Amino acid sequence: MNAKILRLNKAGAPVAWLTREETATLIVKEMVIWSMGEAVLEIRGGFNRLGQRSVLVLPSIVACEGKVHRDQYQPPLENGILFRRDQNLCMYCGNEHAVADLSRDHVLPLSRGGRDRWTNVVTSCRRCNNRKADRTPEEAGMQLLAVPFVPNQYEFLYLTNHNVLADQMEFLKARFSRYMS
Repeated sequence: MNAKILRLNKAGAPVAWLTREETATLIVKEMVIWSMGEAVLEIRGGFNRLGQRSVLVLPSIVACEGKVHRDQYQPPLENGILFRRDQNLCMYCGNEHAVADLSRDHVLPLSRGGRDRWTNVVTSCRRCNNRKADRTPEEAGMQLLAVPFVPNQYEFLYLTNHNVLADQMEFLKARFSRYMS
């Protein structure tokens, strides 16, 4: 099983992807307060004195106790996730590229006071990034095809997992911003 289990906090906000071992541990320690989705795995244990076999069913989504953070979610900025956010498309020429041919472009270059944050970076092919150089898109005569945005925690969890199950996707996608829909 390559699928991960989606972990939520008690308020229903996504927290992380779990392995089957991590999920089984949470269930056995009675830390799961509710679950939903399809059963993704049954773990069969040993037999008791009555000949009954223990079975642990792992659902695709589990919610656990813990503190609910109310502060603004700020996902880490990583190239692989940035490229997935932009669907491996160069935000200047619009062509799809292999990951090896992509780079992070700062809309307002760092050397000109730009910051290394989600709202100032886009996916760019190396050719367009070199052409734009140390200029803004307007100065380089290049049109930016999409507005860079910060993925919310639902979008971020989707972007970090290549094997999202259908019921997990349904749960996450219902909370996507208009940028990812």
